[in-house]
Amino acid sequence: MRYVDGFVLPVARKNLPAYRRIARVAGKVWREHGALEYRECVHDDSPAGPFVSFPGALKLKRGETAVFSWIVYRSRAHRDRVNAKAMKDPRLAKLADSMPFDVSRMLYGGFTVVIDA
Repeated sequence: MRYVDGFVLPVARKNLPAYRRIARVAGKVWREHGALEYRECVHDDSPAGPFVSFPGALKLKRGETAVFSWIVYRSRAHRDRVNAKAMKDPRLAKLADSMPFDVSRMLYGGFTVVIDA
């Protein structure tokens, strides 16, 4: 089954252009090293209700928005191989010191796909 790494993170709206520049580089790196898909999405809507929204889970501050991202792999083993290569890529090392978001508030996890409709 396919495997997905998922991310939800807070980004100040004023930092979205910088985030997009970094995400373009990261997406290129992951795809070149074998990821099947790389997606970055900016929050647009969370209806009020009994559920915890992404903005609520991130405890967004004034002027921040949520970004939801995912990377798709053939399997968890494939993910591990791709990530090992990507983490050694010098293009990512250059980006590490310029993250335009609070890394400590990022939500992250690896997921096995159970339905692919």
